[in-house]
Amino acid sequence: MLRRFSINFAVFSMLADMLVVGCSLWLAAVVRPALNTWPYIEVMSTPVRLPLTLYVVFPLVFLVVLSGFAIYDGRKFLRIVDEFAALSLAIVVASISVAGVLYLSFRDVSRALFLVFLLFSFASLFLWRGIARLIFRNHKDWPDETRLAVIVGKGPLREKVQERIEGMQSENLKLVGVISDESGGGEINVDSIERLVVDSMATDVIIALPHSRYDCLRAIVGGLEDLPVHVWVALGFFDLALYQTALEDFAGIPMLDLRALALSDVQRLIKRAFDILIGGLALLLALPLITLSALAILLEDGRPVLFRQQRAGENGRTFTMFKFRTMVKDAEQMRHLVEHRDEAGNLIHKTKDDPRVTRVGRFLRRYSLDELPQLINVLLGTMSLVGPRPELPYLVEQYQPWQRKRFVVPPGLTGWWQVNGRSERAMHLHTEDDLYYIQNYSFWLDILILIRTAWVVLIGRGSY
Repeated sequence: MLRRFSINFAVFSMLADMLVVGCSLWLAAVVRPALNTWPYIEVMSTPVRLPLTLYVVFPLVFLVVLSGFAIYDGRKFLRIVDEFAALSLAIVVASISVAGVLYLSFRDVSRALFLVFLLFSFASLFLWRGIARLIFRNHKDWPDETRLAVIVGKGPLREKVQERIEGMQSENLKLVGVISDESGGGEINVDSIERLVVDSMATDVIIALPHSRYDCLRAIVGGLEDLPVHVWVALGFFDLALYQTALEDFAGIPMLDLRALALSDVQRLIKRAFDILIGGLALLLALPLITLSALAILLEDGRPVLFRQQRAGENGRTFTMFKFRTMVKDAEQMRHLVEHRDEAGNLIHKTKDDPRVTRVGRFLRRYSLDELPQLINVLLGTMSLVGPRPELPYLVEQYQPWQRKRFVVPPGLTGWWQVNGRSERAMHLHTEDDLYYIQNYSFWLDILILIRTAWVVLIGRGSY
């Protein structure tokens, strides 16, 4: 029987994708003559015959590209948003690749037929995966390789790992136990770890110890050596992440460079050019939505329509950020109604039931339409399409030292924080996402975040 995370299912997925792509190409050839009556479409006689070579090349190209994006690694995409975002990017790259194949070989293939093929392929690749997820979800009695995790650790790092796993709410990754001595008077017992792993039939052990307790690492790993579990070490890299961390050869010894530049000059040039091109195009396409949103705010609560606010940008410099006004006019004076501190003393300044938000404002926030004016900031260069969250200066003043490391790159209209919880996560936790983005920056990560943002906004999860 197929299991979602088995090798058999990965092979099945590859064959299914190749079949879907081939069928989409055949179906596009069948449908193409029906478009003869459309304007600007060249009339083609029926039936449309494509070279047999394309029915082999197209599926193979899609297979190679999707494999390159790790689409067949089921464990990497526990959430549907993650899988569909990666699949979207992979399909775009595969589409460009097969277009190049046509340009270099069969140039007489109808462009309309090619566009229909892309439409069918895009829909089919998503559709069968959505159906597969529903089947696995509705048949929980089917055998599957659910990962059962045990966390061994102490302090904030253990809490972060535990919160992240519990927050995933995935049926295929469950936390079955935690070994921790928070009293400060004892040591973590290796025997108790082994007993818990055996009793809970755990598949993964995550060691989340502070740097000061790394002396326990060897004993813990040694005690688990004879057990059939994966052993992971969670690194508290947030304490070290000032710039990009790189593995370099230093005098023949591999070492971590903790002060490598976050973005090289070439990366900054590409990022800025991308912001101008895509930001300008997005602003042009969004003009109808911007007009309707402004009109709705004006009719409900009058002027001003735009909300201008000072935010902390790159290197901590303040700039004026533009948003649609979603709160009542005296919202700043009512800030005390929603601000509070959590058990750890971290400041929380957003709540789901914020009484200051208007009816139109709640709708705009639900679909992130209130952030459309920030495209102006992107064109001005004070923000980027993707980057850390632009923070309020008075909140920055309360930052801990490690949180200030997020200012080494420009703030973004969206970011890793946007696609991993949005407003559901506390402000101080956004910084960890920002540092992850800085540590792992690449142009492709920006593209992936933009695609995932579109999916998250459509689902409407975590926005208020």
